[in-house]
Amino acid sequence: MTVTAADIARMAGVGRAAVSNWRKRHEDFPEPVGGTATSPAFSLQAVETWLLEQGKVEELPLRERVWQQIRAVSDDLRLGESVAEATELLHHGGKPHTLPASVWRLVRKYAQQEGDAEAVRFLLDRYADVHSRRLAETPVEVADLMARLIGPDVRSVLDPACGLGVLLAAVRGVEHAYGQEQEDSLARLAQSRLTLSVVDSTVKTGDSLREDAWPGLIVDAVVCHPPFNERNWGYDDLTSDPRWEYGLPPKTESELAWVQHALAHLEPGGIAVLLMPATVANRRSGRRIRSNLLRSGTLQAVIGLPPKAASGTGLPVHVWVLRKPSGDGRTPSRVLMAETDPGDADATVERWHEFRADPELDVDRPGESRTVPIIDLVDEDVDVTPARHLGTRAVPADTYPLLRERLAGRLGRLSILLPEAMAGTGRELPTVGLAELERVGALTVQQAGRFEIDGVGDSVLTDRHLFDGEPADATRTQPEGRITVKPGDVVVAARGNSLATLVVETPGLLLGPRLVLLRPDPDRLDPFFLAGFVRTLSSAATVGTQSGATRFDPRRAQVPRLSPGEQRRYGEVFRQIFAFEAELRELSASGRSTVATLLHGLTHGTLTPPEPIS
Repeated sequence: MTVTAADIARMAGVGRAAVSNWRKRHEDFPEPVGGTATSPAFSLQAVETWLLEQGKVEELPLRERVWQQIRAVSDDLRLGESVAEATELLHHGGKPHTLPASVWRLVRKYAQQEGDAEAVRFLLDRYADVHSRRLAETPVEVADLMARLIGPDVRSVLDPACGLGVLLAAVRGVEHAYGQEQEDSLARLAQSRLTLSVVDSTVKTGDSLREDAWPGLIVDAVVCHPPFNERNWGYDDLTSDPRWEYGLPPKTESELAWVQHALAHLEPGGIAVLLMPATVANRRSGRRIRSNLLRSGTLQAVIGLPPKAASGTGLPVHVWVLRKPSGDGRTPSRVLMAETDPGDADATVERWHEFRADPELDVDRPGESRTVPIIDLVDEDVDVTPARHLGTRAVPADTYPLLRERLAGRLGRLSILLPEAMAGTGRELPTVGLAELERVGALTVQQAGRFEIDGVGDSVLTDRHLFDGEPADATRTQPEGRITVKPGDVVVAARGNSLATLVVETPGLLLGPRLVLLRPDPDRLDPFFLAGFVRTLSSAATVGTQSGATRFDPRRAQVPRLSPGEQRRYGEVFRQIFAFEAELRELSASGRSTVATLLHGLTHGTLTPPEPIS
């Protein structure tokens, strides 16, 4: 059995940088037994022995022993089968057939310690981590957006390419969820995820396009994140399939086959929400089908998301919202076009539901959303890319003098806020892990899992507040069962490979979903020192999950081992840096708004150039 550097880091509760340092500094560190130069593999037994002998761990964490034992009895091809069996046994009981009895006893021990549900989540997460390159799971924020677009009063929902079940689990309040997944082990894992969410559900195995496991099933809604750019989707075998009501999908347009498959399972008036690569909106080969979808009023909204919003691709993606014609004679003459960030999509969701209630609604919010007449879209290109139709967001031109004055003031303040720093020697500071600081009482760590924000109650800190400077009072929820942060606490958020930190100065805020709270002992740890070094040195502590979301693992984070006086010296500069950064963020937003206003005013005649000086 072999392990990677990432596995070793998890076993020891450190970052990958620490493992790299051990390899350099300790001659007796186990030599690689496989892998590649950039991703070596080590003997699990040799690594365990070394970690224990060196005192890096007193004993291996139970969860790591569980995972490594499952890996030890399953090659990568059979790993899904073993994990699926473990999750099924945790849900329903019984005796293992694939897992050895000794491994199952270890799984049960972990489940007794953490709870069956947490053990299932851990196994699903870790499986997705191992196969992250192969699995293109829907990020949690995108799944939540797609579920919100469906709307309430949905009794049944289908995902014909359900993966690990993230999208189906995001749809709330349904009576039954149906799924299909080509790979049997993934279908079983999706079923385990849906069982966790207490949804009456059934997931079947098979290729949905070639072998539909749900023939004749009609549902209220379909959600789907289909495989992108798939060439071998069954074109030659399915040319006369009755699902192609809007046209035979070209061989290079597998996504348009999934669109029509989804529509075929909808009741009249039902809604389908699909995540699509942006190229589907304007590829010439799909013009005829796009035109038919528009003319029939079936394609009702296209929402653009930023690059890297979907796992497995760095390209932009769109959310297509389609409604199966109901035969009531009400064919929309417009399509809603919008662009949004999936984590901040309230306005876009509101526009969609307003448009759904009134398909003739005239919406024109430059840069955000617009209802475009279908007649303007069914031209030679039939391009439904939102950015092409939204224009530039701008504010009224008569506010330009005030904007200019404010921007000039911010520019002046910025130079004052920029802190000073002296040239250093480039020495590498000795570090200590947050796990060790917590063990000796210098720090306490609390983590907030996922929870619903209902908009009523106390203000909630979210990752948007940390990364984007969004006001905390923009998001509220009830405080019962939530973690309240205190002045001097350090809050950490992860997004992609980046970390954001905040030293809390406002009392009474709640810790938002998936954030980590570090509460330092002020006599032993300076909060600004902690925030600055955690943010900069702990990128290895960001961990992807099966949903494509990113979380911060405090056990893998490191900070320098410095005296309180030295900490305060660094902390003061970090405090100044954070203030400078906040002002810079405000300046950037103010600058963009000012430029947009100036350009819009000059080109539309509401502003004119100054008169020449004679």
